Amino acid sequence: MNKREEERLRKQQEKLEKEIARTEAMSIYEKKYSDYEAVCGIDEAGRGPFAGPVAAAAVILPKDHPILYLNDSKKLSEKKREELYGVIMEQAEAVGVGIAGPERIDEINILQASYEAMRMAIAKLAIKPDILLNDAVTIPGVEIRQVPIIKGDAKSVSIAAASIIAKVTRDRLMREYDSIYPGYGFASNKGYGTKAHIEALKELGPAPIHRRSFIGKYI
Repeated sequence: MNKREEERLRKQQEKLEKEIARTEAMSIYEKKYSDYEAVCGIDEAGRGPFAGPVAAAAVILPKDHPILYLNDSKKLSEKKREELYGVIMEQAEAVGVGIAGPERIDEINILQASYEAMRMAIAKLAIKPDILLNDAVTIPGVEIRQVPIIKGDAKSVSIAAASIIAKVTRDRLMREYDSIYPGYGFASNKGYGTKAHIEALKELGPAPIHRRSFIGKYI
């Protein structure tokens, strides 16, 4: 092995060790509550957009082998999120996803719809969790012990995994909606109120998936 190859492998090993240490640091809450058998992370995606559903995910990660590169979904590229989505779905002990559509958001408001999606996600888990690590919120109507963690998707691997599942699930739905309702740019803006989206909304009027309670001043 020549020196260049040795240097490349050394840097590769250093990078891996750094990632293992970062993942270890992000597992502090999982370790704190390790006496609980099934520790579940909860997060949602899509509170702010003008269109589309809000999606929530509940993820129970394996205790015996950590999944590397988990992070707040907003800090990851779309390619990395998609890659990690596959790894999480394959390696997690259990994954549940809940979705509340735009009509429901308009009916009960976005916060209550987010809670509803989270309760759905928990109910769909194949394993009943013993404790929930939530990104900043306490979900009403859930009897399982909850630990709200501010900016939890950047501090807990379980919440980070849930944030990735929720984000990828919702982004895939918005890409599908783009082909059903062309002209709004849903594939690129994911329903968020970009300048181009607002202009399309004014020109085309609302699509069936627009949240009427969010777009009143534009129509």
